[in-house]
Amino acid sequence: MESLPTRQVPVEEAVVNPEDLSDHPLSSSAESAYTQEQLDMYLLNLHRIDKDVRRCDRTYWYFTPDNLEKLRNIMCSYVWKHLDTGYVQGMCDLLAPLLVILDDEVTTFSCFSELMKRMNQNFPHGGAMDSHFANMRSLIQILDSELFELMQQNGDYTHFYFCYRWFLLDFKREMVYDDVFAVWETIWAAKYTSSEHFVLFIALALVEMYRDIILENNMDFTDIIKFFNEMAEHHNVPQVLSMARDLVHKVQTLIENK
Repeated sequence: MESLPTRQVPVEEAVVNPEDLSDHPLSSSAESAYTQEQLDMYLLNLHRIDKDVRRCDRTYWYFTPDNLEKLRNIMCSYVWKHLDTGYVQGMCDLLAPLLVILDDEVTTFSCFSELMKRMNQNFPHGGAMDSHFANMRSLIQILDSELFELMQQNGDYTHFYFCYRWFLLDFKREMVYDDVFAVWETIWAAKYTSSEHFVLFIALALVEMYRDIILENNMDFTDIIKFFNEMAEHHNVPQVLSMARDLVHKVQTLIENK
């Protein structure tokens, strides 16, 4: 797969200042003071984090007990800094690949914090998911009216709820780890080289790649959820990314010729 250029992040942006963690509840700083409500909320989030950390990518070689502890430390620090939203299931999935690559708690914490500025809006407390679904509906209707018609006729699943996990986790559970790294780097680079909505076109490519199977089997909502669950970690990712690029170009051409 042709590599896309990546943005070089200055060290001062990528590395967290240790002083930023001075107000962590486990800090020994004498100046820190917390309300009982804050502490209760933090303890509730710790319980959620512990449950998810224990089951996060248990079969992947990197996640030894020591590295799972790193994962927990980072997530606890992040949640303390963002108690207003707290921990939501799925956040560990977004943190894990960064830790695998960086293998450093401080750098990973900083990079995860940057990633969450975009990804936070996909969680229930944000509003991005409805926009993703609406955009998918519009694009399929314009680019593949035959498939759109089938989706409408078979119980009308043009709400595209079957894409929820894709957008929530940037396809992390749809692909094996090596492919996740490639997909994430492509998404980040595409913001500067192709489209800041490249995530949408990857989702569109996943649907279009299997359009003939969907049509031939006259799939309804239950069928398509089952199909994509079974296909998880079996996609031809270079082909998906290539198709996504082609779809971006197709839409850009349609807009230019309008």
